[in-house]
Amino acid sequence: MSDVTRTKHGRPVHHWRRDFVELAALFTAVAVADAVANLIGHGPDGPALLMISAIVLAATAGFHVWWARRHGHAPPAGDTGARQAAEKRSAGPAGQPLAGPPDAGADAVTGTGVLWRMRTTVQDEPGSLAVLCTALAERRVDILSLQTHPLADGTVDEFLLRGPGALPAAEITRAVALAGGTSTWIERADAHDLVDAPTRVLGLAARTALDAAELPLALRQLLGRCTIRSLPGSPVGGGRGPEPVPVEGVLEDTVMRLRAPEGGVITVERPYLPFTPTEFARARALVELDNRLGPRIPRGHDVLTLPEGNDIAVRRVDTGDLAPAREMHERCSARTLDMRYHGPAGDADRYLNHLLSPRFGRTLAAQTASGRIVGLGHLLWDGDETEVALLIEDEWQRRGIGTELLGRLVALAVEAGCESVYAVTRASNTGMVAAMRGLGLPLDYQVEEGTLVITARLDAAPATTGHRTPRTADASTPRPRTRD
Repeated sequence: MSDVTRTKHGRPVHHWRRDFVELAALFTAVAVADAVANLIGHGPDGPALLMISAIVLAATAGFHVWWARRHGHAPPAGDTGARQAAEKRSAGPAGQPLAGPPDAGADAVTGTGVLWRMRTTVQDEPGSLAVLCTALAERRVDILSLQTHPLADGTVDEFLLRGPGALPAAEITRAVALAGGTSTWIERADAHDLVDAPTRVLGLAARTALDAAELPLALRQLLGRCTIRSLPGSPVGGGRGPEPVPVEGVLEDTVMRLRAPEGGVITVERPYLPFTPTEFARARALVELDNRLGPRIPRGHDVLTLPEGNDIAVRRVDTGDLAPAREMHERCSARTLDMRYHGPAGDADRYLNHLLSPRFGRTLAAQTASGRIVGLGHLLWDGDETEVALLIEDEWQRRGIGTELLGRLVALAVEAGCESVYAVTRASNTGMVAAMRGLGLPLDYQVEEGTLVITARLDAAPATTGHRTPRTADASTPRPRTRD
């Protein structure tokens, strides 16, 4: 007897309907046999009737076998359907069993599975989402969060999933496709994605409100893997600026363009996935908040003591510090400026307004007690990459200021989630090469026509926040003393 015909205590369950059908079939067969026997005994066509009787009996037996197979394993009235649910969970599309042991999804239930971010488009009709969720449940994939992005001809559903470790992404997308999902995209997620969407957006807005340089990073975290470029309204060196963007912005499939406060354009692009109107509205609201707040940077500074006893303050600077930065330029030699900008020294001043703008990155300054800037360090957002650059006044070189600024810039890059930073300098600039080597990170070197590009991979860098404490101290290393 099948398990479904037993109660949870193991005792058989009798189905009176099946017994009634079997008795009816038996009596029918007996009646037919009696009638045939009478006809054979009293009629001339006995052999023919006997053959017809055999056919009728065979048909009756066949019907009985079919009926038993068709209804013998049906769940009894009042059954909870636990067996059916278990069979569904262990089967894939069209009833095919899933690969792997029956308990392959135990880690998804206990919260130790693999996290995935998935997006797919479904028809905007009742039941379409339910079919999709059922397909995921059959593979023991747990839905941790769901966001919907309505479209004109469908709905984009964005999931945060936890699935069994042995379940590949291809199997998830295949199940989604069979359930009616199209344009499916999936990638690995991490614990940071467990924060719900409203909380994450509010956190990004708070970071942007405190620091204008956070806007590109906030957009990248809001929209996922994408390329963000800020184009100034008046390019450095003159020339025509970008095409103006209307106040409401422009959305074109995988590209969105938003108006920057100083007349420039912020371009966000991702080649693999079109932006939805919901994402465009969120990005536009974040940029509008940044526009209303205007230029701003966190205040406060660290005081460092140089080996000879002088105190140097390290702080964030922006376009409000343009005048003292230009004065430092005037005190720098032509060779120092050439090492930094790789071009005519007279063009250096034109770069400062762009470099100091928090719209394009972060800038740290080394400042004496009298307020004189003697060193600048820039962390510049360059699309998918991040550039670091240093300029130290001649008489303050070789005192560890550049190393200190570079270390802090790398710490900011790690905090921002950058995968690497690169520096462009002259091959003869031994000071910059030494500072990059002093980071203790894996470095890649590329030399072309006297220009050296040094790339530091940040996967081995410690995730630090705030000011950076040097890992080693020697005669040329400044010592942090106080924090204001």
